[in-house]
Amino acid sequence: MPDEIVVLGVGNVLEKDDGIGVYAAAYLEANYTFNCPVKIINGGVEGINLLNVFLEHDPIVILDTLLLEDDPGSIYNIPSFELEGMGLNSGGAHEIGVLQCLSMIELLGKTAPASNVIGIIPDSITFGIELSERLTTAFDAFIAALLADLKNKGADPQKKPEQVPLEAIIERFRNPSGTL
Repeated sequence: MPDEIVVLGVGNVLEKDDGIGVYAAAYLEANYTFNCPVKIINGGVEGINLLNVFLEHDPIVILDTLLLEDDPGSIYNIPSFELEGMGLNSGGAHEIGVLQCLSMIELLGKTAPASNVIGIIPDSITFGIELSERLTTAFDAFIAALLADLKNKGADPQKKPEQVPLEAIIERFRNPSGTL
């Protein structure tokens, strides 16, 4: 079992389905505990600013959307090295994305951490702080894939007694200074 597992949620919560990685990370933190250290990071659209996360942690589970030819809501668990050159989180608000950070580590002559992407095919990437109906429906399966991956890495997820629903997590991003 690793000393610490990092879960990195990335994406833009202002662009509907693109925010699912961030929502999933917040959901995990609000609803689960683990038998070993699990550090949950909201990477948002930080891009190159996430380089230190990759230099300092191993293993890392990345939560994000994947722009692959498949039905919206389809879920993948792919080792990061298999996605190189596919532009995960590149361009736009993401600037240099997480996979480019991994490439930069190799250019620095360092070993990239073990990492994988649990990704979901988006249905709608447009302005809105919400998820499309298709990704809202697929959210539980996305979380189940994440929990299974964490369990395979040695973290035994346990539900907290009080559960925070997805809708409340999204509302926290709509109204960060409000109370729920």
